[in-house]
Amino acid sequence: MSSHTNPTTWINPLRDPQDKRLPRIAGPSGLVIFGVTGDLARKKLLPAIYDLANRGLLPPGFALVGYGRRDWSKEDFENYVREAVEAGARTEFRGNVWERLAEGMEFVKGNFDDDSAFDNLADTLKRLDETRGTAGNWAFYLSIPPDSFAAVCHQLERSGMAASTDESWRRVIIEKPFGNDLKTAHELNETVNAVFPEESVFRIDHYLGKETVQNILALRFANQLFEPLWNSNYVDHVQITMAEDIGLGGRAGYYDGIGAARDVIQNHLIQLLALVAMEEPISFTPTQLQAEKIKVLRATKPSLPIAENSARGQYSAGWQGSEYVKGLREEDGFDPESTTETYAACTLEITSRRWAGVPFYLRTGKRLGRRVTEIAVVFKDAPHQPFDPGMTAALGNNAIVIRVQPDEGVLIRFGSKVPGSAMEVRDVNMDFSYSESFTEESPEAYERLILDALLDESSLFPTNEEVELSWKILDPILEIWEENGQPEEYPAGTWGPKSADEMLARNGHQWRRP
Repeated sequence: MSSHTNPTTWINPLRDPQDKRLPRIAGPSGLVIFGVTGDLARKKLLPAIYDLANRGLLPPGFALVGYGRRDWSKEDFENYVREAVEAGARTEFRGNVWERLAEGMEFVKGNFDDDSAFDNLADTLKRLDETRGTAGNWAFYLSIPPDSFAAVCHQLERSGMAASTDESWRRVIIEKPFGNDLKTAHELNETVNAVFPEESVFRIDHYLGKETVQNILALRFANQLFEPLWNSNYVDHVQITMAEDIGLGGRAGYYDGIGAARDVIQNHLIQLLALVAMEEPISFTPTQLQAEKIKVLRATKPSLPIAENSARGQYSAGWQGSEYVKGLREEDGFDPESTTETYAACTLEITSRRWAGVPFYLRTGKRLGRRVTEIAVVFKDAPHQPFDPGMTAALGNNAIVIRVQPDEGVLIRFGSKVPGSAMEVRDVNMDFSYSESFTEESPEAYERLILDALLDESSLFPTNEEVELSWKILDPILEIWEENGQPEEYPAGTWGPKSADEMLARNGHQWRRP
């Protein structure tokens, strides 16, 4: 049963709705991966599919079809998948699970403009429907560049593979980037929606599959402790950070012309903002959850003037821990005259009663001090403190920090008296860690999202409207940057360009140092 059928009931897609203690298993179905020989499929998708099978969350007759230009037999494809699974799976390798999964594997050779190859693919799916019992239910995973989406969607439509029926479903799963700006995102959405209706389109943002991201909703709406304070009466500002300590690492060709803002802020960080700032939904069904996120995104805009409320940079040579690393312009395959940023920060504001006057600071970058993704909700000072100034000299603002990665958990910072005869108040931390509090292992993001797509559970997938609203927020910032030439340099191993610190200092704030 589709989770869309009952708008008043929250269904956890990893649980059987008849018994909350049991895992919910996908029904008869199969998955076709375009771009199956790429890094994403090899490192993430194929291991995730095996792990789902190993956990008993895929049907016994599940089928996996790869499509690509390699001249592979079924055996060649099985060997390739097995190598990927043994290298990347999180669960132990079990022969019986592998044999059952491998029985349903097929590989179809072809290009995206090859009519006969897509006809062969259609015949392969029909055969698997009969031999594996997939019942005509197929998801098509487009792990390919967006400029190939139109060709593949056209071929799926032409060959009759895209259309759902009363008895069976067809869905498409697409990877970011969802366009390069609002115009291209709209064109991409039109291309996909011309073949697949919006309810059959699943746009992957793997950050939304992380357990700690989903915990934002539990933290806010399952606890009376936090929600009454979650507004401009008490919140001073919000910081959302995704920092990486690595450089481009051979991705220069992909990254040049895209940059940190398009790569991370447009999707991951703006989605995190929506979850932090949204109103309580009527229920956690996809329709209600997405409706509240859309309301927030419609009310979100860059703070003006944009030039003073944003920052961008490129990393230069420096020390990353104990290792001296080269700068961006020295990276292999990167244009030394490129204006593509590896660091991006911006200030956004939400024009709503709940958030009026609260700045949301978003930042992301490569070659920063350490790898961390977190959301820090920083609270205002108490309206009155009956302490002498010296008693609270070491006291900062209260904060709730949601750690998305690594060391997933939640930290609460508050003031406490220092032991002794004098009254001295300083910051202390109350720290919740997922790894210490739960014995259950969190599912990997792609496991959760692939299973969700097979179950028709779209809560964690951005809609076309969410994607276009995100570009509407970011486009004015990108336009200003394009007019201002070269990004500011920052040494590798530091926390970004000086202009990012100045952006917060104008409002009397400073970045958290994770």
